[in-house]
Amino acid sequence: MLAIFEKTVGKSPEALRSPEGGSVCALKDGFLTEKFAAAHSGAVTVNFGSSGLLSYSLHNPNPLLPILFAVVDDIFCVFKGHIENVAFLKQQYGLGKTSTEVSIVMEAYRTLRDRGPYPADQVVRDLHGKFSFTLFDFSTKTVFLAADTDGSVPFFWGTDAEGHLVISDDVEIVKKGCGKSFAPFPKGCFFTSSGGLRSYEHPMNELKPVPRVDSSGEVCGANFKVDSEAKKESAMPRVGSVQNWSQQI
Repeated sequence: MLAIFEKTVGKSPEALRSPEGGSVCALKDGFLTEKFAAAHSGAVTVNFGSSGLLSYSLHNPNPLLPILFAVVDDIFCVFKGHIENVAFLKQQYGLGKTSTEVSIVMEAYRTLRDRGPYPADQVVRDLHGKFSFTLFDFSTKTVFLAADTDGSVPFFWGTDAEGHLVISDDVEIVKKGCGKSFAPFPKGCFFTSSGGLRSYEHPMNELKPVPRVDSSGEVCGANFKVDSEAKKESAMPRVGSVQNWSQQI
């Protein structure tokens, strides 16, 4: 899986940018999508115009961490891994027996976007299993990413020379697009376009960047850790139904 988003759609944390970051523009002339297609047979790319793109391949999947792709009502989602409490979540969201993990994630997002009763951290925390997912709502230009609490699925993010957000399960692809400005996506966290990076395990705590140093001693992006001493000022805001969730977190 590969996703690239323009910085006004998904602004990566400044701490991801390394002083020795690369000079490549991941979106220019299909540079990174060509690298991804060369490494992953049968790759399909969905272009979102100036907002970015999403590529995925279902060829030779890992049976332990399958990849699912779906699109409904301008919501595009790639899900990798599996959810253990599928039956419970299907019932909770009123989904049919044939619904899959990717359907559950998309419905969870729509519930949040359309003013569901739960805060975002609780909705993601209800997903039990080994997973990562990348969702893009074209209608609201909203990015929604998350990884499980153990970091069980390879999932990396970074920023290219022009500040585009780059996400992939292939670390070599991220390196090609971001140079040293990348890191593993933080486990137990989720990211949204307007709310940035948050921990769903510890929603009342701030996250702090910890510089990553590679084997040659150079700074290579940053890991994000829960700061046990820094608490958020208040709980996640809840607003009236006329407000759009994607603009509130």
